[in-house]
Amino acid sequence: MYALSRPFLFAFDAERAHHLGLASLEAAYRSGLNPLIAKAPKPLPTKAFGLTFPNPVGLAAGLDKNGAHIDALLALGFGFVEVGTVTPRPQPGNPKPRMFRLPQQEAVINRLGFNNEGVDALVRNVERARRIGGLLGINIGKNKDTPNESAEDDYLHCLRRVYALADYVTVNISSPNTAGLRELQEEQALRRLVSALRDEQEKLAGQHGKRVPMLVKIAPDLSESDIDAAGRVLGDLAVDGVIATNTTIARDGVEGARFADEVGGLSGAPLMGKSTAVLRMLRTRLPESIPLVGVGGILHGADAATKQAAGALLVQVYTGLVYRGPALVGECVDALRRRKEAPSSTPLPLA
Repeated sequence: MYALSRPFLFAFDAERAHHLGLASLEAAYRSGLNPLIAKAPKPLPTKAFGLTFPNPVGLAAGLDKNGAHIDALLALGFGFVEVGTVTPRPQPGNPKPRMFRLPQQEAVINRLGFNNEGVDALVRNVERARRIGGLLGINIGKNKDTPNESAEDDYLHCLRRVYALADYVTVNISSPNTAGLRELQEEQALRRLVSALRDEQEKLAGQHGKRVPMLVKIAPDLSESDIDAAGRVLGDLAVDGVIATNTTIARDGVEGARFADEVGGLSGAPLMGKSTAVLRMLRTRLPESIPLVGVGGILHGADAATKQAAGALLVQVYTGLVYRGPALVGECVDALRRRKEAPSSTPLPLA
């Protein structure tokens, strides 16, 4: 079904196609027919962060920023869906056009800029969702006009608002599309922010009678010394998990392509090598008690298996869904199942 609908969607600009695709998926889900789904993957239970995921393949944040399509997305067979990034106040994001497809490279460049309806709207949407079949992550950020010196307040506000509803929360400090955001990955800034959020996480656990895991999402463009520093901070503060990685500002693999010079974060197949290298380095720098989520460049089941071989316990897709459609979910689950059931799994590569 997706192979038939893709040419229609690709006839529109990328952001318009994004909204049309979500609307079509929602309509299919509500019809009860789910025509976009060929076959739901068989369960592959995976434990991480104190949670049990029905399978280890999830949807990365960014597709459903406001949490308006949670049930329809879970119906595609994902083991978990991450919504957001959400900010305390609504904001329109960057001027359009701000999303560009590079079909020959199976890539997307976006500079959306945390466009969302605000955390209160997301909370209302999540409260209405049935959430059948998978877990829910909520990705939080700061408003564009909030200076980095006050970023902690924005993250704390969002954490408090979504805590009771999330299966896990992701702290996004790595998008390239909010000016200055990535500066929060600098060692001392990272330590201050994550320390404050960890303190609040423990307070909220006592108030709500449950501990919601908190993950941190990092960029693929960090130097090796930056990765060393991030590993120290995140290990010292015992975060529950790390997502590697966000989109890249590099243009390796798309040189000369139409739209390659557009400002924004590059995702899709060209990101695979860079994001996996960061993942592999992080795995050697973090204690085994901190699971990793591998994301960036997964277009085939073999890519998901490569992420696991590099140290990921869970994986996420986004741009791969644009190019491959829902069949990618089951393909990735099957590939990870084969890897798990193999007589001897691929050993963890050394950094």
